[in-house]
Amino acid sequence: MLGALVNKPNRVPEMQRLVQASHEPIYYRMPRGKLYVRTFYVGFACGLMGTVFGAYSLIKGKSATE
Repeated sequence: MLGALVNKPNRVPEMQRLVQASHEPIYYRMPRGKLYVRTFYVGFACGLMGTVFGAYSLIKGKSATE
């Protein structure tokens, strides 16, 4: 019953070869690393643009809800 969970192949040497053979930055070496980093960049950029827009609205004297 638990054989599918317990009897899994050992993927550590395979992943170790993948990471050590690559010459990319460490955060890009894993299979979905680029997806995770770029998603973070998009979220960070959206948050930064929202902050800048809010500061601009406060400086200009208009509320963002008008």
